[in-house]
Amino acid sequence: MTLPGVALHVALPVLALALVLASLRALRGPTLPDRVVALDVLTSVAIGIAGAWAVATRQPAFLDAALVLALIGFLGTVGFARYLERRE
Repeated sequence: MTLPGVALHVALPVLALALVLASLRALRGPTLPDRVVALDVLTSVAIGIAGAWAVATRQPAFLDAALVLALIGFLGTVGFARYLERRE
C-alpha cells in the first residue's frame, strides 16, 4: 500500500471521530457560542472529509463541494459574530 493510501486509511477514521465529538458538543454545549463553534468545527471536519474523499476517489467534484462548504461556514461564522456584536 502506498503512503497516500495509508494516510487516507488513517485520516478518514480520525475525521469521523472528530465529527462525532463535535456533534456531541453541538448537542450538549452549555452556551450558544459553544454550539456555534462546534458547528464551525463540524463544517471544517466536513471539508476535510470531502477533501480526503476527493483524493481517495480521484474525483475533483468533491473539492468543489468542500469549497462550497467553506464559503457557507465562513458566512455563518461572520453572521454569528455580527449577531453577538449587536446583542451587547
